[in-house]
Amino acid sequence: MSKLGVQDYPLAETRPGAIRGKRGMALQDITLASVLAGEVTMADLQITAKALHDQAEIAGDAGRATLALNFARAAELVDVPQELVMSTYELLRPGRAQCKQELHDRAALFRQQYSAPLIADFIVEAADIYDRRGLFTYRF
Repeated sequence: MSKLGVQDYPLAETRPGAIRGKRGMALQDITLASVLAGEVTMADLQITAKALHDQAEIAGDAGRATLALNFARAAELVDVPQELVMSTYELLRPGRAQCKQELHDRAALFRQQYSAPLIADFIVEAADIYDRRGLFTYRF
């Protein structure tokens, strides 16, 4: 596939055959008939890292760097267990983490176990900001 750009937005309309669920079913193949026939599973409806990277590419082409980065971060989270995503969200709420190291440890988990360096960097940045603002339960 060639480089995506603003002209490809929205992908569901401009390239519906290129959008695929986790099992590989194309978006254009998800029809009422295929659902009623039992051919569609929840995995077919889940977004993929590729789809999010494609959206990031389009956002970047549109000059929306922050949006592109957010799509890239989201792509890293696609295969992370929901429980870990939610517990990390809770941990990132001000006053929930006990200390800076707790967030650094979580960042290391994302970096090492899930190959999610953008998420890890985001958590480390939050830890530094929380430390400066005194938002940890315990200060060391």
